[in-house]
Amino acid sequence: MRVRKNIAISENGFIFNPLTGDSFSVNETGVFIVQKLKDGESDETIIQNLKDKYDLDTSTAEKDFNDFLSMLQSYQLIAND
Repeated sequence: MRVRKNIAISENGFIFNPLTGDSFSVNETGVFIVQKLKDGESDETIIQNLKDKYDLDTSTAEKDFNDFLSMLQSYQLIAND
């Protein structure tokens, strides 16, 4: 999965979808994940980064990541590869 190319995100977590005109706010972790997705990082790499950065166990990092991806999908912010 990848963040749609036209999605804009600010450093403080403001996300704008020009396709729909919708805007959203995410926390620091959300900014981190979206930026990694925009950079083309694999899901596995992002999960490992979350574990390292936030001292999480594997199941927590995977659940948090997958929950966040589901939220992004529901707001039409990511596209399936």
